[in-house]
Amino acid sequence: MSWQAYTDNLVATGNLDKAAIYSRAGDSVWASSNGLALQPNEIKDIVTGFDNPSGLQSNGLHVNGQKYMLIRADDRSIYGRHDAEGVICVRTKQTILVAHYPSGVQAGTATTVVEQLADYLINAQY
Repeated sequence: MSWQAYTDNLVATGNLDKAAIYSRAGDSVWASSNGLALQPNEIKDIVTGFDNPSGLQSNGLHVNGQKYMLIRADDRSIYGRHDAEGVICVRTKQTILVAHYPSGVQAGTATTVVEQLADYLINAQY
């Protein structure tokens, strides 16, 4: 399956409206659906935030030009929320999944979809 198919499938669940896959280093985008494109400083902050979330805790999580309140940040997952929408970032062995859910979608439902894809990629050595 192509990387683009993974982002398209995330969006096709109806629980996410945008998705992207970046290299684990954050230096290249492998796939993007519905215009999710992070600025270089945004992906850099996410990459750094997996190992040291202090910058995200003090400055918030920025994705696609929008600031999100940091909900969770650890070495696997970073979650952010802005009003009724949110962002989920999950790091695997070789990738960083970034997905956005719109208002009207339960955060837990959207998170489960992204985390399951991350589990699949980790099990496939990605």
